[in-house]
Amino acid sequence: MWNSGFKWMFLIIGTMIGAGYASGRELWQFFGKESGLAILLFTIFFTLSCYVILRISYENKSSNYFPVLEKIVGKKLSAIYDGMILLYLFSTTVIMLAGSGATLHAFNLPNWFGILFIALPLILVFIKDINGVLSLNSFILPLLIMGLFSVLVIFSLQNDLSFIPDLANQRNWTAAFPFTALNILPLIAVLGAVGNQVKGKGEIWIASLGSGLVLGVISYVYNNSLVQISDAVLLYEIPLFAILKDYPYVMFLFMSAMLWLAIFTTAVSGTLGLVTRLRNIISGPLWLLALLTILLMLPLTNIGFSTLIEYLYPLYGVLNLYVLSSILLYPIVNRYKGLEK
Repeated sequence: MWNSGFKWMFLIIGTMIGAGYASGRELWQFFGKESGLAILLFTIFFTLSCYVILRISYENKSSNYFPVLEKIVGKKLSAIYDGMILLYLFSTTVIMLAGSGATLHAFNLPNWFGILFIALPLILVFIKDINGVLSLNSFILPLLIMGLFSVLVIFSLQNDLSFIPDLANQRNWTAAFPFTALNILPLIAVLGAVGNQVKGKGEIWIASLGSGLVLGVISYVYNNSLVQISDAVLLYEIPLFAILKDYPYVMFLFMSAMLWLAIFTTAVSGTLGLVTRLRNIISGPLWLLALLTILLMLPLTNIGFSTLIEYLYPLYGVLNLYVLSSILLYPIVNRYKGLEK
């Protein structure tokens, strides 16, 4: 139970920690100053959302996200949100590809090299179908989480940053809603693809509580660090590099590798959601569907990493608010229906 629970937990975290999150750009876009309460609310909402989605996936033994989506938003809206999920996964995976280009560009390598550097292994990981994705996350994510968290804690201690929020000033608490909503669609897409592999409710609790707690703590420490260097953040396309600017070059190299791994795991999760859904329409192995999908994405990577996040992420955050509210109310609504029967 514990091993399986951690496997799903790493899948969830791998879906969440991508180019936008690990770079700090996504957190800075939504949170910033006076956001301690917002991050606490996000932790609660995210944990509940993971539990509900995994529970529905498990009960329906789903192998792609559409049956889960139907349960959450109903049959009438499921077709609309199906299109939205496909568009979301496609555009955010484009962001991951562009993020790889931006990361390697910091080493004076051309953008196209960074994009090709992620595209090839992204196709290869699907040769082993879904098991390849799960094995990859179980290996990479513990290293990624410890690396990112260690750098943020060391930075906070070196700069004598307080970890205690100013409870009197929490005006940005509403940011919790669009930020959580932004990350709902990929969760549905990825967790809906593994419902037929979940063995019990214990796994669901471990995955939901574990991922919510890990992401909540990292989000708070990360945002707290970025607030202290808010002027420097504006100068960097990747805010994490503003934190690392006074660190030894070896640390810069290490965190650049961690950032690239974060980008890669989310690109894998996004592609997984896409290809498992497309397999219902187009028959073929996952690696071939991944190849065709990525070829369609490549021309769009020229738009730029920070530009894509600046415009697309807030838009998705607002559009997904209905899905978030449906998920949070799902246990209450279904209990009421059960009582009526």
